Amino acid sequence: MDHAPSRPALHDCRDAFISVLERLAAENGKIVAVCNDSVGSSKLGGFKEKWPERLVNVGIAEQTLVGVGAGLANGGLLPFVCGAACFLTGRSLEQIKADIAYSNANVKLVGISSGMAYGELGPTHHSIEDFAWMRVLPNLPIVAPCDSIETAAAVEWAAAYDGPVFLRLSRVGVPDLLPAGHRFTLGKADLLRDGDAVTLIANGTVTHRIVKAAEILAAKGVEARVLNMASVRPLDVEAVVAAARETGAILTAEEHSTIGGLGSAIAEVVVAEAPVPMKILGVPGIFAPTGSAEFLLDEFGMSPAAIADAALALISRATSRAA
Repeated sequence: MDHAPSRPALHDCRDAFISVLERLAAENGKIVAVCNDSVGSSKLGGFKEKWPERLVNVGIAEQTLVGVGAGLANGGLLPFVCGAACFLTGRSLEQIKADIAYSNANVKLVGISSGMAYGELGPTHHSIEDFAWMRVLPNLPIVAPCDSIETAAAVEWAAAYDGPVFLRLSRVGVPDLLPAGHRFTLGKADLLRDGDAVTLIANGTVTHRIVKAAEILAAKGVEARVLNMASVRPLDVEAVVAAARETGAILTAEEHSTIGGLGSAIAEVVVAEAPVPMKILGVPGIFAPTGSAEFLLDEFGMSPAAIADAALALISRATSRAA
């Protein structure tokens, strides 16, 4: 009897986030959580039960959310400020700029349900501008883990890092890609697959899609390099330059607008250091419509098959350019 191939287990990165946060909070009494009426979506229910005095729920008031987090940090505590990414970044950008980044406050901003994870709620709840808004701010590392293993490692790193951090997490289940025990290093990309024909770069929920795209390409005799670029700021410039010089073409894919996000950050490096043909996949500068995150990613050309096709077209363009 034929059996369908087993599908990898999908993991909600919020589970890894709260598991590590609770473990660290048990060891460090200075860790506190701040949320905007988002105890459930931030999965802070267990934290609240264990340490009710260490959870501050400001209600639907994101500017207050960030201000309270900055005040707690100034008082010597270690706040993890949690909220839906679209509201945490959009509604409180001034406070993030002045109270967190400019003040270099030791606050960990955790954007929950990022990208198009709230897909059925439509454009008001999509967070496809946050990379662009946040990466222009000095002093603020931006991290978008690709799976639950990297999420756990990034939370561990963020708690030990002296300064502000923006951690971008989705609620959409993804397969684990990185090995158990992985340690997150700020500004360092993960090489998931080597190749010399083209480089595919993504982060967050899209990384597993470019891994599958690379498998499709390999079946056609095309070996693609695959980089997981969780660190959006600072970027792994060395890995980007090496990819450009050694593979001759770079394709990026992200759950974000094509304007100002991961692809734009990589293009800034490529144009200055090693110009090669590029393709940036994402939401093409429009308000993404209503629909599940999976549907919308496919609709915007980020199914594994579509990514593979885009990579082949890019390789053809790069080959014609070199001729």
